[in-house]
Amino acid sequence: MANEYLKKIKRFRILVMGRANAGKTTILQRVCNSTDKPEIFDGKGDKYFQRGYHDIQNELVFQSNPGFVFHDSCGFEAGSTQQFDQMKHFVADHAVTTRVNERIHAIWFCIPMTDSHRTVTAAERKFFNECDTGHVPVIVLVTKVDALYLTAIRELLDGGLKIAEAKARATEKQGELLEKWFGYVKHELDMCRFPPKGYVSLNKMHEEEADCTALMECTANVLNEEGLQRLLISTQQSSVGICIKYAVNK
Repeated sequence: MANEYLKKIKRFRILVMGRANAGKTTILQRVCNSTDKPEIFDGKGDKYFQRGYHDIQNELVFQSNPGFVFHDSCGFEAGSTQQFDQMKHFVADHAVTTRVNERIHAIWFCIPMTDSHRTVTAAERKFFNECDTGHVPVIVLVTKVDALYLTAIRELLDGGLKIAEAKARATEKQGELLEKWFGYVKHELDMCRFPPKGYVSLNKMHEEEADCTALMECTANVLNEEGLQRLLISTQQSSVGICIKYAVNK
């Protein structure tokens, strides 16, 4: 029965969440090997021409890889109870819907390092304490890690180093900051009622050649059905290596 159900699934569907300017669209572009904006379709499959992704029901699809369907949840970080409830209802409905091609298979929750002192806010705690996603795994994406480079420079200068020495040590310091804040995010969210199933950090996603292998591997590893793993691996185009790895392991 499970195999028959999986055979009916044509596309891998992901809900992307997080506050504004978390780099969500850029990540999706890298995953789909595209520099274009996604096409937007309403719940009926009709193309949507209004600018902005303000309806979680809208489907975001890149022509370069139509095997992925994305939904963008916006606004609940601003404290809107209505938008949070809308997102929660969407997750509950699309996690178990009998319309198998409308089910979401994973949730990517983006937390940017552009404001590292606000990594885990009330919005993140609210989601992970109140939103039961059932069998749909949530992966936290620590995004815009390269922003920590400037933080590293600033902290080194504040520590008394000259600019040349600060630049020489900045990469090492950036790594230390990432380890610190990544650990903090994981510690805080793991204590929530419905903690994430996985965590991954993403660096330099603004570069067209950015590597999404870690994101694909993390997502595949937390999927609870082998058929969904195969669908994800076959759909992604960012890494040939991961295809070979899963072919050998399976």
